[in-house]
Amino acid sequence: MRIIQIAVGPNQVPLTGYLQDITSDGGIHNIRPSVVICPGGAYRFRSERERDPVALHFLNMSYNVFILDYSVQEKAKDLNPLLEASDALIKIREHALSWMCDPTRIAILGFSAGGHLAASLAVLHNHEVLSSRQNIKDENNRPDAAVLCYPVITSGQYAHRESIGWVSGGDAKLKDLMSLEHQVNSKASPTFIWHTVTDASVPVENSILLALSLRREQVPFELHLFESGNHGLSMCTEEVGTPHTLCRQWVGLASTWLNSRFHHTL
Repeated sequence: MRIIQIAVGPNQVPLTGYLQDITSDGGIHNIRPSVVICPGGAYRFRSERERDPVALHFLNMSYNVFILDYSVQEKAKDLNPLLEASDALIKIREHALSWMCDPTRIAILGFSAGGHLAASLAVLHNHEVLSSRQNIKDENNRPDAAVLCYPVITSGQYAHRESIGWVSGGDAKLKDLMSLEHQVNSKASPTFIWHTVTDASVPVENSILLALSLRREQVPFELHLFESGNHGLSMCTEEVGTPHTLCRQWVGLASTWLNSRFHHTL
């Protein structure tokens, strides 16, 4: 495995890549799909539980894996996390040949506030707020798929106020823009979503609102709601401190969905 790190976005935050080894008999199979992981943490911090354990799972599935340490707290204003995620996908595609990443099979995956960031790029990749500040061409910042785990979505009635507060920086226009259920159009990325009905931190209505908007715009999506479970379950294992047998199904469901979209076999 090769480990690389580059800086992305206005704040030059780290994007760390874990790249599969190139084998002499692998041929075209050395060109891998990729997943960019955005840990949660209310845009206040980045959860350790939602990075390495997730990365190891996708590495074992023969993906190249990237972890984005996007800006948090005061540095999360001015759309910095979204610009960083956008730049991350641009950079991966720019280095596709040397990193052996398939530029047509790049997913973004996020948890909670990281799910908001992943959804933001999936929905806003072609918005003028990005194109006016970055050199975007031929949709080189568009995720080919998004996986959203108990995501923050809305700044309305069911908002997770802390996340929206940090990412909007208190700006009313940015707060409206960050209510993603109102920003979906037909160019949004295909999306996998899961949430628990009893999530007391980020209400399940966040995922439902996004799903309704994706449905309205006829964007392919898959939505899984589990009857019970706390917020922040991550991989639902003992390793991350939140074992949950039923919700653990999300891992297999999301993996199957992503492999199917990417025509990826191990």
